[in-house]
Amino acid sequence: MEENSNPKHSAFWGVMVIAGTVIGGGMFALPVDLAGAWFFWAAFILIIAWFSMLHSGLLLLEANLNYPVGSSFNTITKDLLGNTWNIVSGITVAFVLYILTYAYISANGAIISETIAINMGSHVNPRIIGICTAVFVASVLWISSLAASRITSLFLGIKIIAFVIVFGSFFFQVDYSILRDAGGTGGIDASYFPYIFMAMPVCLASFGFHGNIPSLIICYGKRKDKLIKSIVLGSLLALVIYLFWLYCTMGNITRESFKEIISSGGNVDSLVKSFLGTKQHGIIEFCLLVFSNLAVASSFFGVTLGLFDYLADLFKMDNSPSGRLKTVLLTFLPPAVLYLIFPNGFIYGIGGAGLCATVWAVIIPAALALKARKKFPDQMFTVWGGVLIPSIVILFGVVVILCWFGNVFHLLPRFG
Repeated sequence: MEENSNPKHSAFWGVMVIAGTVIGGGMFALPVDLAGAWFFWAAFILIIAWFSMLHSGLLLLEANLNYPVGSSFNTITKDLLGNTWNIVSGITVAFVLYILTYAYISANGAIISETIAINMGSHVNPRIIGICTAVFVASVLWISSLAASRITSLFLGIKIIAFVIVFGSFFFQVDYSILRDAGGTGGIDASYFPYIFMAMPVCLASFGFHGNIPSLIICYGKRKDKLIKSIVLGSLLALVIYLFWLYCTMGNITRESFKEIISSGGNVDSLVKSFLGTKQHGIIEFCLLVFSNLAVASSFFGVTLGLFDYLADLFKMDNSPSGRLKTVLLTFLPPAVLYLIFPNGFIYGIGGAGLCATVWAVIIPAALALKARKKFPDQMFTVWGGVLIPSIVILFGVVVILCWFGNVFHLLPRFG
């Protein structure tokens, strides 16, 4: 029965699924993009992004609970908003997954080549490393999706241990004169405020868990208490870790130093190199390299697994070795070619994903919930606030889209 799917699963599992999906290599983009706004304004806009994305997720859950367990995002969108919106949604989902795959190929090439340079003293072209990691992940996916999931779980476990060791150390080394730097005033400088707008698409993309909601419903059935708890606590845990991450980075690396990171492309290796310049030695340096490598690698596996499954379903590829090979080629060839042409695109990739994620993870969920309330007046779960919350979520989405275009056409102030 759909009401009693997998009763053995506690809400803790759902919290970990949401938090594990949200927290990944994308967190390396946050301090770079938020460097202009600096810590206090960065925390402010990150909390707003969390609030909006949390409620867009709850609105998607509200609409989803009116349909049988296992109903896909496409099924619900087509029924409530029509085929045109369903096509728009499908295109944006594919674009987000492709651009994130490209971004993580770029990030893997940068961080692994930097790790080799630090530990072995030899330089390896990041493009070669990036393509090699893509071939490795593609090979694992060709063998089986289960193998990819198990490797991701292993990486996640090691990553958590490394995170605790590294940032437990950085936490006690925070220099408050660096953290509170606001134009030399020692407080919150209003002149830093405009820089939050250039970072809004990345902040939005940093809370992307919406693709996991149908999976949670398959796990828990329609037990809304566990579903709501998973979404709220999972996203809240991600917010706390992000704020802690900003506290550690912006308390150890000066605002001026971020200009050099940004000028070198803003890639993961530049940020890690700056961290290693803050007098870290031994086990801390090793764990920092482990964490940065695995943070990117686990996100890479997660995103490509999602894209692989999406394309296999879209093109009705079978699960035979030849069918999986075709899906693997469809998954990896386009982003790999783009990476060879434009290798330093991690930050741009995450920002581009933020634009399309605004459509399918912000605006569409709000529209779905409003339509569902009319079609199912006696639905089992309704997000608080009446039409106010969907309106706030849609407004946030529109602002993010305007900010993205403002960045593209250089209408917004840029730091660095």
